[in-house]
Amino acid sequence: MKIYLLSNLFSLQKSTALSVTSDVQFSIPIPQDSRKNLAKGWLWLGICALIGSGVFSLLLVASRTPGVNTILPGSDFFRTALILHVDLSVLVWFVAVAGMLWSINGTRSGIISGWIALGLASIGTCIMSISAFVSRGEPIMANYIPVLDNSTFITGLLVFGLGSGVLVLRGLFSAPKVGFLIDGASALRFGVSASVIASAIALLAFGWSFITLTQSISGKAYYEILFWGGGHALQFTWTLLMLVSWLWLGSACGARSLLSPRMAVLMLAFALASVFVTPYAYLAYDVATVEHRNLHTWAMRLGGGLAIAPIALALCFGLRNITNPTEIDKPLRAALISSMLLFAAGGLIGAVINGNNVKIPAHYHGCIVGVTLAFMGLVYHLLPKLGYRPVIGKIAVAQPYIYGLGQFFHIIGLVWSGGYGVQRKVAGADQVLRSTGEVLGMGLMGIGGLAAIIGGLLFIMIVIQSVRNPTDSLTTLNHTT
Repeated sequence: MKIYLLSNLFSLQKSTALSVTSDVQFSIPIPQDSRKNLAKGWLWLGICALIGSGVFSLLLVASRTPGVNTILPGSDFFRTALILHVDLSVLVWFVAVAGMLWSINGTRSGIISGWIALGLASIGTCIMSISAFVSRGEPIMANYIPVLDNSTFITGLLVFGLGSGVLVLRGLFSAPKVGFLIDGASALRFGVSASVIASAIALLAFGWSFITLTQSISGKAYYEILFWGGGHALQFTWTLLMLVSWLWLGSACGARSLLSPRMAVLMLAFALASVFVTPYAYLAYDVATVEHRNLHTWAMRLGGGLAIAPIALALCFGLRNITNPTEIDKPLRAALISSMLLFAAGGLIGAVINGNNVKIPAHYHGCIVGVTLAFMGLVYHLLPKLGYRPVIGKIAVAQPYIYGLGQFFHIIGLVWSGGYGVQRKVAGADQVLRSTGEVLGMGLMGIGGLAAIIGGLLFIMIVIQSVRNPTDSLTTLNHTT
């Protein structure tokens, strides 16, 4: 028995070493059963959320337009529209992409609960979206999940949260087994399953905060504390899914990976490990203490960096070796490059934050957009696998660069203005822009934001064009692009 185990271990080590230089394919096969339709349903929820987010971004402009703003509901519709824009473009979009990947990755068990989760999440999203027009409430710019403090929005958020909870529970019980022999698919499956664990801990943190918060805390302070611990834990979910998307996109566009599947699993395990600081933070400190808040921040800063840098460097070297990318590969490569650059920019900005100014949103905008671009690229890759038309053409290649470059100028403008002390979460005259440098910085931010909106709209148009004619061939596409 000992001889057998030693020989087996030797063969595993040998195969692992060879996999570093062999053509490892990081990809998960798309199931051809009801899970595929469920994944398509989550994709549609994500696209609808982005469309709604785009509508509210236009309403942001309208709320600042003289004459037009008088016909909009509420005296502070700018912040109302901003809250719905953020929740749809980050919370709902990210959860929808997670639902798509968890459906692809999971077994067939509990498929009905998957549809229930999708239905609840969709209903909750609709209720949140209409809350800006049917009910008034104070806009509260809380971190991670900004809210409208009215019964309609809170009801929608609770229904969406219930759907997310059912989704996570199904993800936990339907996670496939990852054996001792690790290949590219198994490595990605490990990362997707790890993101479900991080989400479960985030839901536990939200519930823990809700139970332990005292009734004496209200308003913004209440929601800030309520969402702090779970919001930090959710960042591990998005980071894990971003790393899975990077590895998947790298293989899809022909970048030879310098990471073996086992090394990839190790990096993904590092990205997951720090999320277990979350329950310790709740056991060690009261949720309203500074120590509790700082422990979550420390865990998030430590956990991601150990995994992100090695995977990004390995992919950068792999991208250098791509010689003749196909028309299908080019949009994927553009999304991967833009995602890594934006996430790196956000991380570097995080290192120079000092004070409560607009450098803080510059940091998380860079990181969030890095995740978004990775998800956009993965959607491009998965569309033909889900039965839709492949994404090719010059516009599809340009879209990630337009969106990424716009967001880059956006965050550079914020960093520039933050150096002058411009405060965050204020707009219009409340910003008190005193110097030319402050005005130029916020102007650059606005120009970048406009380009990013154009890039986001292009993504929606490309996806809709893809799903409209699912049976079109590549030959037909080449005549129309």
